[in-house]
This record gives sequence, C-alpha cells and structure tokens, in this order.
Amino acid sequence: MANIVTSFCCVVLAAVVVVYAQRRSQQGARIQYEKIGSDVTMQCGSLDNDASVTWKVNGTDVKARRREEGPRLILMEVNMSSNGLYSCFQNPDGQRRDQINLRVGLPPKEPQVTCRSNTYPKGFYCSWHLQHPTYIPTDFEVDVQHNQRPLEVTRDEVHKNRCHVKFPELFTSFPYRVNVTAVNSLGRASSAISFEESSIGTVELSDSTSHTITDAYAGKEYIIQLAAKDMEIGTWSDWSVAVHATPWMEEPKPITSTTESDIIPGMHELPTVRTLLSYSL
Repeated sequence: MANIVTSFCCVVLAAVVVVYAQRRSQQGARIQYEKIGSDVTMQCGSLDNDASVTWKVNGTDVKARRREEGPRLILMEVNMSSNGLYSCFQNPDGQRRDQINLRVGLPPKEPQVTCRSNTYPKGFYCSWHLQHPTYIPTDFEVDVQHNQRPLEVTRDEVHKNRCHVKFPELFTSFPYRVNVTAVNSLGRASSAISFEESSIGTVELSDSTSHTITDAYAGKEYIIQLAAKDMEIGTWSDWSVAVHATPWMEEPKPITSTTESDIIPGMHELPTVRTLLSYSL
C-alpha cells in the first residue's frame, strides 16, 4: 500500500514539474497572433537564410501541413489546433534559438451595444458583447458624447463589458451617442447607437410576480430581461438572462351559432390574434 501511495505521489509531482516547466518556457516566448485560415510564417530568431533548424511544437515534432525554408517555418491554413509553443533548434548542435507562442484567432466584428437606465434620472449604463468569438484577447474602447461633447465614462469593476455614464443635464433634446470599438491584434470594428432622453421609458410593476404586456404584436419576437431592487434600498441587481418570447395565434374555434350559414363555402374562419405577452418574475 505504501508503495502505491509513493508511486502516485511521484506521478503527481512529475506532472506538476512538467506543467511548471511549460509555463516557464511560455513566459520567455514571444506571442504571435495570426488569423484562422491563413498561411503563417515563423522566423527562428535572427538566423541567416541558409541556417538549418529543427522545429518542435509543445516539445514534439510538427505534424501540421507545413513548409520549411531555412530558419523559417510556414504553416498552411492554420486552425485552432495550430495553437502551441513552437521552438526552433539550430543544427547540428541542437541549441534552442527561439520560442514562439502561436495564437490563432479572428478579428472582431461589430459589437452589439445596449444602453439602459435603472437609476434614472441620475445616469445610465451601456453593455456590449460580440456575437462571434475571436479566440484571442480582445479589448473594448468606449466613447460617449452628448451635444458633440465627450462624457466621462466609468468602466464597471465587476462586468468588464459594461460602463456607467452620468446624465450631464436633464430634459435635454440633444441625443446621446455611444460608440464601442472592439480591438485585438488582428483588427478592430465599431458600433454606435444614439438615443434621446425623451425615449427612455419605464414599466411600473405591482407586487405581483407577473406582468402582462398589452401592446405586443403577434408573431413578433420580444426579448425580455428583468432587474430587481428591494424597496428602493441597496443597488439594482444585474439584468436577468434574456428570454425570447413571441405572442401566439389561437387555433380557430368551431362555429356553433346560426351565423355558420353566412360563411362562404370553401372559406375558413381567420384565427384570433392574441396580443398579450405575459411573463413571470
């Protein structure tokens, strides 16, 4: 039993040492970002064009479709499996000359931006997200203007894709313009929205745990989110996960009255449209 425990401890220790060594190696490597589907060229340090080198990825032979030209390794049509720590060794002594941490991803597309106010008339906040992942680190630049003047933007400490803005004045007719730019090593893309203070609306809820929207359109999809606050004490909660709902159309009911004879043969009664959309808290 003691031998089994000792062997297990040795295996765990060996795994920890390997992980530690890999992290130490990656810390000294330079990062190279490339686009999915492109051909990627990696240069082994500053070696001359006639230098002979051997390439490894994560300590093993490179098996991806490739071409080698002197100190350069060219990977063909890279994908997510191409990610890794590439090391080059000069022949014939086998001395390591360079390390490259290859990160494959995509340039960002236009972010989706939404602005709401749960502290009106004090201020509002905006949130944003990308509809498609980039697979590499992506930052966001936020610019908010009112009457062509930039406003102070406070980034949320908890939610990285959210910012808060104070209303500079009330009852203004000048629109607010919010521009969010997604930026990474492969590109950048921007989205902008504009709104006026007069367009901000509120929904008054009773103490019940449900609410009915009476002006919904049948067949139109609605996105519903909720935020809660305990009797005006404390702070507002985060918005709930978005729920998609569509008002429905009832099936036609069978006609049982004498008006049945007024219907033209071959015609059917139109279905009744329900325009009430209900949801529960």
